[in-house]
Amino acid sequence: MSSVRILVGTRKGAFILRSDERRKDWTVDGPHFPGWEVYHITGTPSDPNRLYASQTSGWFGQVMQRSNDGGATWEAVNNEFAYKGDPGTHQWYDGTQHPWEFKRVWHLEPSPTDPDSVYAGVEDAALFHTADGGKSWTELAGLRDVKGSLWQPGGGGMCLHTIILSPDDPKRMYVAISAAGAFRTTDGGETWSSINRGLKSEFELPDADAEVGHCVHSIAMHPSRPETLFMQKHWDVMRSDNAGDLWHEVSGNLPSDFGFPIAVHAHEPETIYVVPILSDSYHYPPDGKLRVYRSRSGGNEWEALTQGLPQSDCYVNILRNAFAVDTLESCGIYFGTTGGQVYASADSGDTWAPIVRDLPPVLSIEAQVVP
Repeated sequence: MSSVRILVGTRKGAFILRSDERRKDWTVDGPHFPGWEVYHITGTPSDPNRLYASQTSGWFGQVMQRSNDGGATWEAVNNEFAYKGDPGTHQWYDGTQHPWEFKRVWHLEPSPTDPDSVYAGVEDAALFHTADGGKSWTELAGLRDVKGSLWQPGGGGMCLHTIILSPDDPKRMYVAISAAGAFRTTDGGETWSSINRGLKSEFELPDADAEVGHCVHSIAMHPSRPETLFMQKHWDVMRSDNAGDLWHEVSGNLPSDFGFPIAVHAHEPETIYVVPILSDSYHYPPDGKLRVYRSRSGGNEWEALTQGLPQSDCYVNILRNAFAVDTLESCGIYFGTTGGQVYASADSGDTWAPIVRDLPPVLSIEAQVVP
């Protein structure tokens, strides 16, 4: 029988939640790295024992952690990401005299076939790759050639927070940056192009159709349709059916088109999930009712999923990386809140229950099915 492992990154450490296929009773392991911000903790598709975590502190800097035994023990593996210079600031030298400074690693994306190959998105926005399990890193500097001098930080910083590896083409990759936009490479990261046509940012940019400068919050893709992308933008839920060449809005009947995460059902590529919040000024659910919205038509028509979720006096937020799905036959859906709750649904969102409460604010969620 398979088991489910939920990897939770929080403001004060990482937690590992485990259950069997029924997903009713859970164990809680942690905190790992107590007191440290863990912006992302993730597993590797090709090795159920290999985990990576981004451990960071405004004073002590950035540490990359790796586990080879499913989180039982950890080792710090980074060289280039080690603390250098002022607290909270890191410098990467790419062989030139121009250092690229960054504060933290936001997102880690392991290769689907090689547990030693991992991509890292950082703040200020840049993309790195390791081929030796995190011991050494190389920046894919071509990304910054796409008008990088014009990128501006969003409310959470200028972070590269989304990395999607295309399952049909190992050289195609998508990334998203707040607040620069979405970008695509088709040559393994040597060169990049912006994929922001169709995005509208009237409240953010003087030129609503600008090539860069759009505040993208999250992008999701179903592996069976690598050219269909879904986006939660600063405002608007968007869809592209041509690998990002052109986007169109699918917000439809949502109560608010502002939010942070977006996810796709594991087995239904036209079923997508978002969690609307009131606005960019008020980061809590409309009317204080925590509701996940599901579209079974790839957007435009949405239904509120409420059973088991608080429907009064709820003022938490769900951040961009704090939403995940598992791959069991009855797809599980998971999200964490800034109030420290982790909710789970074992029936594709029809009903919900809290796995755990009173954690530190949740920054990221990853779901794994393991033997």
